[in-house]
Amino acid sequence: MKASLLVLAAGMGSRYGGLKQMDAFGPNGETIIDYSIYDAKKAGFDKVVFVVRGHFRKEFEAYFRERIGDRIKMEFVEQELYKVPHMSRYIAEREKPWGTAHAVLMGAEVIDGPFAVINADDYYGVESYGMLIDFFKRNRNKSEYAVAAYKLKNTLSDHGTVNRGVCKADKQGYLTDIVETLKISKNKDGSITFPTEQGKGKLSPNTLVSMNMFGFFPSYFTKTNKFFKKFLKEEGLELKSEFFIPFTLDKMIEEKSAKVKVLTSPASWFGVTYKKDKPHVVKKINRLIAKGVYPKKLWT
Repeated sequence: MKASLLVLAAGMGSRYGGLKQMDAFGPNGETIIDYSIYDAKKAGFDKVVFVVRGHFRKEFEAYFRERIGDRIKMEFVEQELYKVPHMSRYIAEREKPWGTAHAVLMGAEVIDGPFAVINADDYYGVESYGMLIDFFKRNRNKSEYAVAAYKLKNTLSDHGTVNRGVCKADKQGYLTDIVETLKISKNKDGSITFPTEQGKGKLSPNTLVSMNMFGFFPSYFTKTNKFFKKFLKEEGLELKSEFFIPFTLDKMIEEKSAKVKVLTSPASWFGVTYKKDKPHVVKKINRLIAKGVYPKKLWT
């Protein structure tokens, strides 16, 4: 079957201090994206779509076309502040576009079949891509989507706070709630907390969280565009409002226009939020190479 991998690579890397999407982590200069594409292609994905910003697209596109060549079909789309529905109002002084759900909408230009969404700076593990391909193959309801969930304790950084989509599911394994939870921190006493209006909230280490890895069908674009119009009407004049994927899924579940299957990934996740995370990621990749999961030189 044909399936696309949509890579969210438009982030500015403000906490990292640069474009981590193009930073080297493998022994021959491989980026995290290289390993994601390698895993996705092996699982059965036949196209990768990069969502980037216009000011670094030329450099980014040249870099990955040279590295990967014709091993997989590639498309590049741009996420920009002005890419909104006709007649929408927004504040032009914003520094960045509208968030992850807005980024996914950019893929509607070039995607007409099932697709997975991932972050450019996260490693999701070989098994996760196969899990989504299996979901696409067996699922005939094109308004049923999937979220790959990981245990919170395996997704935290030692060097600062992180944002995670906290997932709750019913007995059938369908998502009932996904809450974008900001500034989650791992404390010295082992507790995991996040700020609330009342003070601090606590989370269990085994809480299932979304790492922005989803399986969608094109119907997601139509449903999300409707919510985006409403979002802009209500929050388009705010400087820092963001349109997140979990928000759209919550709305779809609420109005019963879609169902979302929670797929617990057996794979190990790791990623980079801060520059200090880099040595940890490099060590993890070297271990995977030593185990034979990847060749030492990924693209030969």
